[in-house]
Amino acid sequence: MDISQEAFLSSSEPRRRADAERNIATIIATAADLFGRGRSPSMGEVASAAGVRRATVYGHFPSREELLDAVIAHAITHTDETLTALALDDDPADVALERLVRTSWPILDRYRRLRTAAMTELGHERLRRHHDRTLHHVERLVHRGQDDGLFRTDLPLDWLITTFYAVLHAAADEADAGRVSPADAPDLLAATVGSLLAARTSEKDT
Repeated sequence: MDISQEAFLSSSEPRRRADAERNIATIIATAADLFGRGRSPSMGEVASAAGVRRATVYGHFPSREELLDAVIAHAITHTDETLTALALDDDPADVALERLVRTSWPILDRYRRLRTAAMTELGHERLRRHHDRTLHHVERLVHRGQDDGLFRTDLPLDWLITTFYAVLHAAADEADAGRVSPADAPDLLAATVGSLLAARTSEKDT
């Protein structure tokens, strides 16, 4: 192999990596859109919608389950970045809680059909492991609110966090069933979660 061939191979490698990264990003974004619209796409349908070959999809994601797992990971990364940008520590815990809820709902609403597919195909435990990446935002906020006397301490922290997520997911399920308007959900959630976590009168007096 002469010097010119080595130089060509060396320069082409970054291009191949960049092409692969673009393909991966396109495939994940396309699959997220299809799942988000309530579809249950095959790998071939994802490939067609993404404008790539079916073999390209399988080259990056050997199974539909792995593709769905990557889509969930992408959604969780987006959620984590959005919640981090809220700078929740800048406000009193009760004010920050309302901002957290109102910011979380549009994200959950966007991905609620994806969540339904993930629950069915990946299972609750695997989905919960993904959600653990964003759990620290809620845990830190609720703990701070308890320390400041704004949130109740008569129930365990872990239970309050579990209930917080249960209420959000219940709103998503009700929106899916058409019993709650997505536009009304932020107000309903802010009132419900705020009431759920608020310190009892006896706790405020101590």
